[in-house]
Amino acid sequence: MNAISLNHPLIDHKLSILRDKNTGTKEFRELIKEISMILCYEAMRDVKLETVEIETPLETIKTGRLDEEQFAFVPILRAGMGMLDGVITVVPNAKIGHIGMYRNEETYEPVNYFFKVPKDIEKREVFLLDPMLATGGSAIDAIELLKSKGVKKIKFLCIIAAPEGIKKVEEKYPDVPIYCASIDHSLNENKYILPGLGDAGDRIFGTK
Repeated sequence: MNAISLNHPLIDHKLSILRDKNTGTKEFRELIKEISMILCYEAMRDVKLETVEIETPLETIKTGRLDEEQFAFVPILRAGMGMLDGVITVVPNAKIGHIGMYRNEETYEPVNYFFKVPKDIEKREVFLLDPMLATGGSAIDAIELLKSKGVKKIKFLCIIAAPEGIKKVEEKYPDVPIYCASIDHSLNENKYILPGLGDAGDRIFGTK
């Protein structure tokens, strides 16, 4: 699979609290932010650094520095907004776009209602953010929108992924790697991830 799962005791620990139905809104948001930061670190392992010359207090050296202007973060509304604070902590000068989608509760298909990205988005590496990769429908629609703007390099970051969603994205867009904190076992009859963590948007914003 074209999916990278973070196998680490600290991630497992944070996920155990995140999944708990008794975890409150404040702590849930904080954990989403923390895990998103770690996902961003992992997803940026292959980025190229510019060589710059700097002076330390003791000598002059050549070292690597990130050109933050070459990146953009694009959360899928609304749940993806919960991941934004974490990733911009890592790359604070990255540009931000937004894709608005909601799930039709009868067909389980995504409905698009908003799309706003930086005007030079095609020049940037884009990190697409959504806590849950369930059926893969929203991810595929969002990737299509970005590619229609000329984006060449896209990475999808999520907290929880289902094998069904991973498979669907891989088949349609094998060039888009998926970074997640956990790959869960399946979807239920209502297309929610099992064991999952419930509705990420509702838990982030306290709407249920």
